[in-house]
Amino acid sequence: MSDPAGTRPMEISCRETKALLDSGEPVCLIDCREVDESRLVSIAGTKLLPMSELASRTGELPADQGTRIVVHCHHGGRSMQVALWLRREGYAHAQSMAGGIDQWAVEIEPGMVRY
Repeated sequence: MSDPAGTRPMEISCRETKALLDSGEPVCLIDCREVDESRLVSIAGTKLLPMSELASRTGELPADQGTRIVVHCHHGGRSMQVALWLRREGYAHAQSMAGGIDQWAVEIEPGMVRY
């Protein structure tokens, strides 16, 4: 799944994200929702970096800008903005998880809390 040219699509589906996580390939899964949202429901192994705090918490991003990053939010709007910002900051492999945690609850973890 290597993509040295940084040509990954901006979005990745929930199913592709699950397969990526299951593959053991190094990936940083970022939840860009706010703290109160993450308290309602979250995906195991996710790093919470709220969009509103991201610029001040860049030190928490992977040191290797070649790291694959998948960002999710509630439905996919904020995560797309964050993925675009990350790419501008040099993280060429940043992607937004299409449909967000809501779609994840539908496709991957039925029974997960939806809001």
